[in-house]
Amino acid sequence: MFINAGPRELRYMFIDFNAFFASVEQHDEPDLRGKPVIVIPLRSEYSGAIAASYEAKALGIGRGTSVIDARKICPEITVRTARHDRYVEIHGALMAEIGRHIPVTQICSIDECLCALDLTETRPDAARVKALEVKRGIARNVGEALKCSIGLAASPLLAKLAGEMVKPDGLTAIDNAMLPDALADLPLRAIPGIGNGVETRLARAGIRDFHGLWRLQAKQARALWGSVEGERFYYGLHGYDIRRAEPATKRMIGHSRVLSGEYREAAGARIVARALILKAASRLRHYNLHAGSMHLSAKPASGGAMGHEAVFRPTQNSWRFLRELDAFWPRMVARLQGRGDGPVRLKLVSCYLHDLRPEPPPLDLFVSPEEDADDARQAGLWRIIDDLNRRHGRQKVELGSQAGLDLNYLGVKIAFSRVPEAAEFEC
Repeated sequence: MFINAGPRELRYMFIDFNAFFASVEQHDEPDLRGKPVIVIPLRSEYSGAIAASYEAKALGIGRGTSVIDARKICPEITVRTARHDRYVEIHGALMAEIGRHIPVTQICSIDECLCALDLTETRPDAARVKALEVKRGIARNVGEALKCSIGLAASPLLAKLAGEMVKPDGLTAIDNAMLPDALADLPLRAIPGIGNGVETRLARAGIRDFHGLWRLQAKQARALWGSVEGERFYYGLHGYDIRRAEPATKRMIGHSRVLSGEYREAAGARIVARALILKAASRLRHYNLHAGSMHLSAKPASGGAMGHEAVFRPTQNSWRFLRELDAFWPRMVARLQGRGDGPVRLKLVSCYLHDLRPEPPPLDLFVSPEEDADDARQAGLWRIIDDLNRRHGRQKVELGSQAGLDLNYLGVKIAFSRVPEAAEFEC
């Protein structure tokens, strides 16, 4: 549904927390405030930053800069390893504080949310008052180091674009009467929804700047995007209030891991792969889902990738998943040894559970009741282990092969569009 807004009407507030991971580190360690900080995914001088404070950005250190290069630019830079559970905890506190001032309509990512203004707040002056109220509440009740940029506009897309215009700690309103001039200098790639593919198709159609994009018609946008998303984009860009459907249900659960030096040999990488499977299976049981297939993959340091796809009777049983790894791993190692590249060394392993369903599998004439009962008993044992680890701390009960494994926040990570539940870190 596309609903037109008045020329000065602001219906949405988009809140974007600036350099969020680095800001949380500065929030927790006041001595770091005003100093360059980067956050890395795992302890390694070769690791690239996944977040940088604005003080680091001012020096030319940003996302992707390796620790080695960051130290060359700024020898005194502070390096912190990502603490995803802490970021989720602070995210929860921020959403609760925002909710005290305005309902949170959509959590877009760990550091972004969308709020719908009520009818008394859609005038530009009233919307700005509400935005400043939210900023003051965050500084007072959560932490003054947690700065945010706020965008106000008639559609979610325009509100997000407005929020990007002034960072850090900005407040920008774009009403429909200001369009298209307010965004005339915006590069196409800076607009959400325009990636490499869409940009290429736009260029083929002769559209290379914002004014050309603005002149596009809804049906043309649908054709260029190749789906209804193009039409949605058109209406959002022109300030229409777009009502979206509910998000889809969970389709997969899994983890991947870039291997540090001590785990790159085949034996060490297998231990990491087992840990990823056990973590994914624990999360599967947390959601009370059953998986009917699994994909395993490994990337050798010499290049390429090797994968294994398994389809099985839907289960929650970790042993079932581990048996697939046991079938895949020796074949994979043998193939790599056959290349003649020297000792097998891997740089990444991953495990993803697919074909998720909320119910146990139905009776099957080709599967005995005893086999089903045995699988259910084993899954039940793993649920008991999950519960013990949640109540008494992670890895209180674990397989002997995994004892003492320290992989620095193995498993649950914050994805671009998904914020893990706090309970997932206990799985």
